[in-house]
Formats: sequence, C-alpha cells, structure tokens
Amino acid sequence: MELYYVITICDRQKSETMAGLYRDAGIPLILTKLGRGTATDWHLALYGLEATEKAVICGIADREEAQKLRRSARQRMFIDIPGNGILMTIPLKSVAGGKTLAYLTDSKEMGGKPDMTFEHELIIVILNEGYSDCVMEAARSAGATGGTVLHAKGTGAERAEKFFGVSLAKEKDMVYIVAKSEQKAGIMSAIHEQAGPQQPAGAISFSLPVSSVAGLRTNEE
Repeated sequence: MELYYVITICDRQKSETMAGLYRDAGIPLILTKLGRGTATDWHLALYGLEATEKAVICGIADREEAQKLRRSARQRMFIDIPGNGILMTIPLKSVAGGKTLAYLTDSKEMGGKPDMTFEHELIIVILNEGYSDCVMEAARSAGATGGTVLHAKGTGAERAEKFFGVSLAKEKDMVYIVAKSEQKAGIMSAIHEQAGPQQPAGAISFSLPVSSVAGLRTNEE
C-alpha cells in the first residue's frame, strides 16, 4: 500500500497554518511537537534570518494527500524557499489492524507501492539533555547543515547502562537531521565518535529513508 509518514518542520508561529494545510489535504491524524532550530549564527546571517522556535508537524497520508499537501505548502507557505521550512515523506511498510487502516485511509481502496527512491535520509539522534550543540558540531564536521531539537523523556536507563557502561540521564533531547543519502554514514559516524554513548552527550542515532523532500537548503544554494 502507498502510505507515507509526512513530517514538516517550520517556524512555530506558522504551525497552525501548516496544520490547516494537513487538514485541507484530508490527513486525519495530525500531531504537532515543539522544538528549536540549530542553525549557526553564520547561516542565520547568510540568509538574513533570526533564530526561531520550531514546530514539527506529522501525519499519515496516501500518495494523493501527500502530493496535495506538497503543492499547497509550496503555494501558501513557500516551502521551497530557504528559511520557510522542510517537508518530507517517509514510506510506511505496514499498519496494524483493519480499523486503523480504514481510519487512516478513509476506507479508500489502497494499492500501488510507495516511492522507494531515496536521495535523502532522516537521521534521528537521541541524546542527553543539553548536549545538542555538541551533537550538531559533530554532524556539521561531516557535512550536515542544520537540524531541529525536540525534548523527550527517556526510559530504559538500566538497560542502556548495561550495554554502554554509562549512566544515561532520563531527560533527553532528540535531533532531526535531513541529509543526502551519501552523507548519512559520515554524519552518523562523526556523531558516534565525538558525542556517542561513551561521551557525556550519550548520543545514539539511526536513520529513516526519505522518499521526497521540499525546502532543504543544498550546498549549491
């Protein structure tokens, strides 16, 4: 079935407008999380931007809904212009339960296959609270241009201590970094070496394939 997890990162003051575009596209379950950007002072000055708080808006969409959302985000939020946010789609492999599927798809007949061409990946880093600058410094050393920080509450610290030999704080930060597929391994390796489980940041990371992305600043731009 062709379903996607759609994630948009935008300025917090624009989150209600973006959530409205999700609803207009017919996406039923919309979640909004609060975060902050990690752009350096140099990047902010380069694009004439100010540091802003961010919102991460997520939902499940089929191909038609995802395409409608991308079009409206480009037309009304100018998502393709640097500084106006990022919109990405991640293909889903399965959904648990027929009623859940019916709810997410409005009982539409599902078919086709998700786009499995992955030029970008979403790197998710889980780390001890307060060390996001350390993680981003490591990521930038391998080519990352920015990320978004979310706050989280961690559990399972005893198991982490068993595997990594360190006591990990329960207060966590999460960092989302969108990168080109060929840069992913280098970025994750740099994070592991400079801010990994044996460091105070205690960072662990994994990645998800991104089938489409809008609004990502490239090095050429």
